[in-house]
This record gives sequence, structure tokens and C-alpha cells, in this order.
Amino acid sequence: MDYKFMHPAEQIVLTINRIYRKQMTTTSGGNLSIMDSDGNIWITPSGIDKGALTPSDICKVEPDGTVIGKHKPSVELPFHRLVYQTRPEVKAVVHAHSPSLVSFSLIRKSPDTRIIPTTRLVCGKVGIARYEVPGSMELGRAIADEFKKGYDVVLMENHGVVTCGKDLFDAFMKFETLERCAKLDITAKLLGKALPLTQEQIELANEKGRTQLGEFIPAEISSKEKEIRNKMCTLIHRAYDQDLFSSTMGTFSERLGEDSFIITPYGKDRKHLEPQDLVRVDHGWREAGKSPSRSALLHKMIYEKHPEINAIVVAQPTNILAFGITRTEIDSRTIPESYIKIRDLVRLPYGTNIKTPEAVVEKISKKNPVVLIENDSVIAVGGTLIEAFDALEVVEFTANTLIHGGLIGQIVKITDEEVEVINKAFNLD
Repeated sequence: MDYKFMHPAEQIVLTINRIYRKQMTTTSGGNLSIMDSDGNIWITPSGIDKGALTPSDICKVEPDGTVIGKHKPSVELPFHRLVYQTRPEVKAVVHAHSPSLVSFSLIRKSPDTRIIPTTRLVCGKVGIARYEVPGSMELGRAIADEFKKGYDVVLMENHGVVTCGKDLFDAFMKFETLERCAKLDITAKLLGKALPLTQEQIELANEKGRTQLGEFIPAEISSKEKEIRNKMCTLIHRAYDQDLFSSTMGTFSERLGEDSFIITPYGKDRKHLEPQDLVRVDHGWREAGKSPSRSALLHKMIYEKHPEINAIVVAQPTNILAFGITRTEIDSRTIPESYIKIRDLVRLPYGTNIKTPEAVVEKISKKNPVVLIENDSVIAVGGTLIEAFDALEVVEFTANTLIHGGLIGQIVKITDEEVEVINKAFNLD
């Protein structure tokens, strides 16, 4: 889906509905705006159900202040105006009351954006605007003062968050990325102390996938390839809806043939990926005009080493990553399904997938199909795409139950004798 060909009112409706359905704002909370090339501000209306907006509900505010539309513009229009005046390069603003970020706003601190590299790289540092009455010019000035310092993301004390961007998707991506980071930070605190990355480690993430691949033009698209592309998009959308993926984080690939696979693209919205957006990689060459995920070379190495593996998924689920950023032990020998599916979870230090990917390749297998890269991601593999996806779901489910189980009592693990019975019953030896 290409936002730049959509009318501003359509972009706003698509995005606010998405925010609402992901429970990152309430029926009456939050507002979005776009500054068009004529200097008009298109903005959500005041007091209208955020879960049922249509393009005709969006207000247009002309440069002279004339309002065009059937509703009043958001009461927060003053701070939107001030952000655009303060930062002329900004073309979109997102304001919402997402649960985890509001929690941080109540303690008047920002989440630690150093616990995973993506957040700092996408959002930068986070500003904090002093508390003022919603809708007031004082609030607008408090927010504008923070944006004037160069922040693209500003937490509002006891209120919510504001992000800005070169377009609406850019602003939304920063908002969603920071909310996920806040949720991860809170979850990690249930386990112990989160260990943040150094600036050098964060910058290491920029090295991922830096090797350039040559281009080729496919001679044909087989029925098998079409089937893989459609099936993969279905699971990508499911992964997004289940919070296993975010708008730009999360990768699937599936083997197409000898030294050939289909993989998700880099930097494209996972929520709206279509079959033609996916990228074919043949013999280390990428489909012309497309950019594959930056983990494409790691996928290629796994397929070359493990002919029994036909699908790979890389994701950043909240619960299992919380174990990775706190270095807390996770034991699959607590739930039979978890042990059967993921066996002994492999853990590797941050940066392994970038500096020494061969270590990932050596550790992962169908017998041990899940690798946790600390402060980074989870890699799951399978003989089929659904097997790899199931492994990802199971490890996140396991982490979730361990966190909540630990809050209510002492977790009892399956005994060695009971594990041996499972091994025999399911031929796991």
C-alpha cells in the first residue's frame, strides 16, 4: 500500500482506525493530522468515535484558519499548528493515548529506548513536555518547545505521546515502535533488571545486511511461487495482528527451490504487505527493483546448511524478548507442548547474527528450532512456514505463561523422568 497516492483524509482514517483497533487509543482519545503541499492541515474531528471515522469526517483547516467540514476539528489543533510552525519539514503528527506510554507519562519518565536497537534507531531520543491543560495554547507551546530541540517523539506528562514525521506512516511508525518498547520495558521489569545496549552496540545494527546483492529479472512466476507469496502474506498479517510483528519489524522467508527463496521486503508496512511486495532471492541475487529484509544473507546461510529447513521467521515478540534483555533463564520444560515444539531454547549474545552469523547457523536446527538473540530478536525455523510460525507462537506463549505464573506462585518444572516419557512418546530422542 502506497500512502503517497492516498488523499490525506483517507490516510488519516486508515491510520486512526488501525491505532484504535490495536487498542492504542480510546474512542475519544488521540488525534492525527497531515500538512498538505498547499499548507492545509487535515485533522481528526473533535468528539467523534475514533473507531468509526470515514474520510468525510476529517476536517480541513486552511492556512487562514477557515475550517471546512461537517465537524469541529480536534481541540488539540493548537499544538498541531505549533509543531508545523516549529518544524517546517514535518508533514504529519500523531497523538495518542497508548497504554504503556501513558503509564510512563504518569511517572514522568520515558521508556529506555536502548533495550533494543530498533527503537533508538527509529525514534531517537525522547523529549518530555511539561503538563498543561489539554487543548490549551500552553500545552501547544510546551510540546513545540520539545520539538524545537530536534526530538521527533515527545512524551506528554500525565497525558500521552506526540510523534512527527515526513509523512503519516513515518509518524505512526515512530509511535508504534515506542509503544512496543514501552510495553517491553514494563514486561522486563516483571522479570528483573533490563540491560540496555551501548551506543556502539546500537550502531552495530546498522551493519546488518549491508552487503549489496545484485539484481535479476525473473523470467516467470511459477504456481508454487504464487502460492508461497499468498500464504506468506496471510501469515505476515496474522503475525502483525497478534503483536508478533510491528509495521516494519518482522521477517518471513520460505524456500522456493535450490538456492532460491521468497522473503519479506525491507522497510515496508507489514500490516498491508501484498504478494507482489515480497522479494525473490536466487543464488544471492535479489529480484530487480526490490530490497529484501536485511537478514536475507542469514536466511541464505541457514538454507544452505540445513536442507531440512524450508521456512524461517524472525520477530521481536514482547514476552520472550523480555527474557532476552534481562538475561533471565527460560525453561521449556514447564509445559509439554512447549518442550515438544521448542526443546532446549538456544540463547546467543547480542550481535551474534550480525558479526558471526555462522554461529546462528550452527546452533539452529529442526531439533532446536528457536534461537533467542539477546536484546534483538527471535529466530524460528521449520520444515514448513506454518511450522516455523507455530514455533514462534509457542515460544512467545511459553514466555508469557512463565512471566504470569511467576507472579502468582512458584513455578514447578516437569521432572527429568517426565521429560523422558515425553521423549519416548513423541520420538524426540
